[in-house]
Amino acid sequence: MAGLAAARHLRAAGVDATVLEAGPRVGGRVQTDVIDNFLLDRGFQLYNPAYAEGKRVLDLAALDLHPFVAGAQVVLAGRSGRQVARVGDPRREPRWAWGSATAPLGTPLSTARFVAYAASRAVRSPAALRRAPDITAYEALRRAGADRSLIERLLRPFLSGVFLEHELTTSRRFLDLVLRSFVRGTPSLPAHGMRTIPNQLAAGVDVRLDTPVKTVADDHVITDGAERIDARAVIVATDPATASRLIPRLRVPAPRSVTTWYYRPSCTGAELANGEGVLVLDGARRGPLVNTVVLTNAVPTYAPPGQALVSASALGVRTTSENERAARAHLSWLYGVPTGDWELIATYPIPYALPAMAVPLDMRRSVHGPGRIYLAGDHRDTASIQGALVSGRRAATAVLADLGLARRPDDAKDTA
Repeated sequence: MAGLAAARHLRAAGVDATVLEAGPRVGGRVQTDVIDNFLLDRGFQLYNPAYAEGKRVLDLAALDLHPFVAGAQVVLAGRSGRQVARVGDPRREPRWAWGSATAPLGTPLSTARFVAYAASRAVRSPAALRRAPDITAYEALRRAGADRSLIERLLRPFLSGVFLEHELTTSRRFLDLVLRSFVRGTPSLPAHGMRTIPNQLAAGVDVRLDTPVKTVADDHVITDGAERIDARAVIVATDPATASRLIPRLRVPAPRSVTTWYYRPSCTGAELANGEGVLVLDGARRGPLVNTVVLTNAVPTYAPPGQALVSASALGVRTTSENERAARAHLSWLYGVPTGDWELIATYPIPYALPAMAVPLDMRRSVHGPGRIYLAGDHRDTASIQGALVSGRRAATAVLADLGLARRPDDAKDTA
């Protein structure tokens, strides 16, 4: 994504750019497979149309975005067994307003303080959020007034699926940007899969597929096939692990991993989660899953007509049959239906799904490598599609400036 964004910016400035893609498709981690006419993104992914950089470089209307419910369904262990609480943004989900106000998640005062904190993030600029002293997300939530009940029953389950870590040691700066984006936009999916985002970026860009790069230098790269390709500048826009291999001594964030299972349920989507495309969370943490959603309740095109598709995700790389059985059992608790006969369509273990956003977080890591080698990727900005796109623009701007084709890079533009 970052490399495609950089190439588009260079092309717009009249500079020839070639993208060397190691795999058979563009998009890096943003991919969609088609199995038996089901659309399976590689790991549960969402796109937030509030992303400022996305608005600049993408045709959102052409993506045909389908929003999810602006809220969550939280399953709790009540005195009489399974209890479901539905919480949502009352501006976008007014029918959930009473349930949100009375959900047994935290005290009314604690909930009000958290809502006020999230709303305050939405009206501040990303630059202002970056300048704030950094602490962990957990500390920030406690200082904002969220009590332990609200954190354990709602905020930790939800944010674990966003940060891909349970302890909430992620930077408050990233937390604030996440809250800002959720208040300002509703996470959605393109009608034809997340793949349509990189495919749209790649339109008109010179891309060479199946061309892994072995080494990089100031003025050329060497491919795995021993081909030398000369260039005036080289941008390394890869996953962090590959970037550190190509550029020795480059420091990159630690990985956050996740495993996503996709199921065809034996019941209809209307029988699950009240027929809504809503994130389902476990406020009691009775199993391995951090979240699950009936994708087709929001985006029917993700499955053949009349069929449903459920995604379920757990932290870490989980590849054994025992892992899958535990996920299936957890799904039964979360949806309140038997899942033993649900068909497993595919499993996606993703070792490096996101770069860790640890304290203290620098959301403007340098895009300059040694010599005329540049860097792009979400590990240079924030762990999001927005961060990847911004880093691509920053790298392209740096190249243009160093080649004397534009003014010095302007890093003041916000990450949102």
